Amino acid sequence: MELEVKNREGNKVGTLNLEDVLFQREINPHLIFLSVKGYLDNQRQGNAKTKTRSEVHGGGRKPWRQKGTGRARHGSNRSPIWRHGGIVFGPQPRSYSHPLPKNEKRLALIHAITDKLNNNAVMVIDQLNIDQPKTKDAIEFLNRMNVQGNVLLVVSEINPNILRAFANLPLVKLLSRNELNTYSIVKSDVVIFEKDVLVGIQEVFGV
Repeated sequence: MELEVKNREGNKVGTLNLEDVLFQREINPHLIFLSVKGYLDNQRQGNAKTKTRSEVHGGGRKPWRQKGTGRARHGSNRSPIWRHGGIVFGPQPRSYSHPLPKNEKRLALIHAITDKLNNNAVMVIDQLNIDQPKTKDAIEFLNRMNVQGNVLLVVSEINPNILRAFANLPLVKLLSRNELNTYSIVKSDVVIFEKDVLVGIQEVFGV
């Protein structure tokens, strides 16, 4: 597979050959699903909590004597059946982490990129250089690349100018190569890679 490499002006400056053994394999949608699910689960804090009858404030003494009042017997006014009492079977702090084997994570990432390649939703640029941290320059770059919708930019290294230039564009997500994940690729409509990033992926994940 051969991809055009463009500069930031949108002009073709070369080509990049992708390994067929890496990006021409059959896509496993379920593996992509597991990777996305794991990513989203790992974002959850899991700190929702309710107080049980042993934790709620009050209830230190018996509301009334055991016998002789005609009322039901009670040992505490913080029992779950009382107003302001403890909560039964409420949420407790827990971990929602969904670990996935390293090899499956890598394979899911390759499958997600392959799916974007099959849908012509991948672009390659030689290097993303922005001289000044201006949103105007970022918009002009996207217009020259003729991309719309949710755009994922994957660069070798994020510098302050690039970060500030794209910060005010809600549909653009900027990631370094070390932050690249399956969820961000699946969520995006178009993925723009710096050439060095794809070359690095082939070196690390290639067989």
